Amino acid sequence: MFNLTPAAKYILIINGIIFIITNQDVIEFLGMRYILSENFKPFQMLTYMWVHANFLHLFSNMFAVLVFAPILEKVWGSKKFFVFYLLTGIGAGILYCGINFAETYKFEKDTENYVSNPSPEKFRKLILDNAPEYYNQLYDFIIDYSDNPNNINYIEESKVSASQLFTFKSNVPMVGASGAVFGILLAFAMLFPNMQLMLLFPPIPVKAKYLVLVYGIYELWSELNRMPGDNVAHLAHLGGMLIAYIILRYWKNKYGTYY
Repeated sequence: MFNLTPAAKYILIINGIIFIITNQDVIEFLGMRYILSENFKPFQMLTYMWVHANFLHLFSNMFAVLVFAPILEKVWGSKKFFVFYLLTGIGAGILYCGINFAETYKFEKDTENYVSNPSPEKFRKLILDNAPEYYNQLYDFIIDYSDNPNNINYIEESKVSASQLFTFKSNVPMVGASGAVFGILLAFAMLFPNMQLMLLFPPIPVKAKYLVLVYGIYELWSELNRMPGDNVAHLAHLGGMLIAYIILRYWKNKYGTYY
């Protein structure tokens, strides 16, 4: 059913082997961290893309590699495709790392300012500005705190909650090949924009360019409207698409073709 090419096969094998040996310690060590974290290591910008949090995470990424990678590899050749895969994954990681640094550093400073000068409205603003996906979970506490702004218990609890939330968000490692996978999807749509792809749910045909466009819009919407429990690195997905676009435009300018 699938005509596997060499680079695609090795990508599948390497990801599968690493998944078999993966435990929480592996995720913590190889996953990409906030760059000011004591656990951050430069090599994580490469290793994060070979580690997956669970089987569904692995399956969804590797299924995309299984379907789309061999077609691109046949067009480009194994070496060029593998370089493209690495560059989109690493590039997505670097872009995510930069944006994550800006957001997390701001959260850190906002948390320090809040702890030194707390109030209900400042706590509410801290959450809405830095962790809006947790606002609903903290809503009842924020209301009670607003009704009792001078209550020492609420003040101390808000300081603890703010510090704990910052610590949690700044220490979650990012893992997965999604940045590179979204780069593959973007490349496929640019090389074969009008190829009809059959969706699984619902089982209808759609052109590659429209499918990838919808994916991109969904990732952007999901990042801007994060829901509680959403720990997907949507920015890394978008970063992979951006890096892929830059690479393909460079190839077109240099060689006169995306190929």
